[in-house]
Amino acid sequence: MTTERTSYDVPPDRTPVECEYCGRPFENEGLLALHRGRVHAAAVDDEERDAYDAAYEAETRELRRFRLKALAVLILAYFGLLMVYAVV
Repeated sequence: MTTERTSYDVPPDRTPVECEYCGRPFENEGLLALHRGRVHAAAVDDEERDAYDAAYEAETRELRRFRLKALAVLILAYFGLLMVYAVV
């Protein structure tokens, strides 16, 4: 099996956090922890596993909040358009 090395375009004013297993750059430690936990699960130690769990929980909370906000916007748009249709 041949592993293909992918190049990444990192802006010159940014200092990425790189994965020590594969060298892939990430914007912050949270994204790096998620990457390690998913891609390198067999190689991580307990501390990295705890960082993955914490980052996963934070990501889950953010996604849940986003979904609730999106649902609220859809409901408001639906009833707003319904009221406009009822008036016209």
